[in-house]
Amino acid sequence: MAPDVSIVIPVYNEEGILREAVTELLEGLDTVRLALDAPDLKFEIIIAENGSSDRTGELAEHLAAERAEVRTFSLGEPNYGKALRRGIIEARGTWVICEEIDLCDIDFHRRALIHLRHGDADMVVGSKAMKGASDHRPLFRRAATRVLNGMLRVALDFHGTDTHGLKAFHRATLLPVVESCVIDRDLFASELVIRAGREGVRVIEIPIRLDEKRPPAINLVKRVPNVLRGMAKLTYVIRFGGKP
Repeated sequence: MAPDVSIVIPVYNEEGILREAVTELLEGLDTVRLALDAPDLKFEIIIAENGSSDRTGELAEHLAAERAEVRTFSLGEPNYGKALRRGIIEARGTWVICEEIDLCDIDFHRRALIHLRHGDADMVVGSKAMKGASDHRPLFRRAATRVLNGMLRVALDFHGTDTHGLKAFHRATLLPVVESCVIDRDLFASELVIRAGREGVRVIEIPIRLDEKRPPAINLVKRVPNVLRGMAKLTYVIRFGGKP
């Protein structure tokens, strides 16, 4: 039977925490069912491996063989946005939750599904920057989030407080938006949230507590050139209607 909820997790060089994180997530989903009074709620976890140079892909295959709720695929290139997009397209659930392997925030799952199942919104964004959020990352990374959000506000008239990270949505409603996105890598998630708002999708933000399990798999400074190129491309496509 098709699952009710698909959890998509892009992973890159995560052999150190992959098994533990997925196992904890599977166990935590029982508390979500209990909190929602939905004992029959069915989940699938899609591990979207992209270009890892360690044993992440092999470990993901082992998890998929061991647990019926787990599926995986490998892209063959390091591309967060492309992996996330493919995972969303291949998801079978009514609702999709976009997760991060170093977070696996069960409380976000619970709160987001309450809003989605009650029809309060079509998309729920977990914000690291809104009032009530608790971001325990290093100061440099918190500042980078503020800078990116500021750039999105200036360039694209973004009115929210966050675009990257945890989000949940009604798949059928957001799939046309996903398919219209032209940016991959780091800014796919930002384009998805911004396009959803521009196209009238009911988007709400909820504050999250952020405690990462390990340092970033990719150095933040090394990501800057790709982010700047993606920002220029995204602005051109959305603001001026240009071709990608």
